[in-house]
Amino acid sequence: MANDPIGVIGAGTMGAGIALVCAKMGYQVLLLDADPVVLEKAQEYFLSTLSRDVEKGRLTKTQKEETLRQLLPVQEMELLRDCDIVIEAVSERLELKKSIFRSLTEVCRDTALLCTNTSSLSITEIAGGLPHPERIIGLHFFNPAPVMPLVEVISGKKSSSKNVEKVFQFAKELGKIPVLASDSPGFIVNRVARPYYNEALRILSDRMASVEQIDRIMKQAGGFKMGPFELQDLIGIDVNFSVTESVYSHFFHEGRFKPSRIQQQMVQAGNLGKKTGEGFYDYDK
Repeated sequence: MANDPIGVIGAGTMGAGIALVCAKMGYQVLLLDADPVVLEKAQEYFLSTLSRDVEKGRLTKTQKEETLRQLLPVQEMELLRDCDIVIEAVSERLELKKSIFRSLTEVCRDTALLCTNTSSLSITEIAGGLPHPERIIGLHFFNPAPVMPLVEVISGKKSSSKNVEKVFQFAKELGKIPVLASDSPGFIVNRVARPYYNEALRILSDRMASVEQIDRIMKQAGGFKMGPFELQDLIGIDVNFSVTESVYSHFFHEGRFKPSRIQQQMVQAGNLGKKTGEGFYDYDK
């Protein structure tokens, strides 16, 4: 299958990471984004990441050059027409995703597998009203995609079991550990993770402990690799807040999933974590 091109839509943090994962496993990847600046940043990311892998002895210079040749930036969706698998990795906005999949159903052949990297939106809702919904599957990577081994494979109401199995095997071919998840708000990981973030934010709001104290306690006493605030900064506070809003809404405003005003204000201020230089921590320092 590694001779067939893979399409990735969205060259931001997740899309670029997913594209790199595929390219490292020998797939030719067409990385689509309408913004040339975002594509340029993705190429800078590929070069810096692969150069670091060479320095650490994980790759040879030849492997680095071969991987870079596999990554092709494109700006026109029509160029994805020959892809057997397309992975959408744009922001968590339902109408945007539906619009992309509507276009993909017109461009791609009927047998192409169309996957969404959504972290919380309904696969059934994304596929609703589109032709051949049986080939629309959730394929949720975690940030950073080249490092995190787990991948959720989510079946929508009309996703065929045969296509779900194909996506599951594809994730294995990428060297990932896939798990099957039902089409429930937040799926498995993001549903489990909500209390980790939300309770930390409530403790902060109640002034029981500081950001640094909470992170330190969770790492030293809880055994977590990252504290809840470090992790929010890495993922992106806007992304984390959006997922919490989605889970809260789809569970009919169940109190335990209620979003935090602290997160909302940080998003409004543009303090989104590492990607903006400031979040719960100041990265410019």
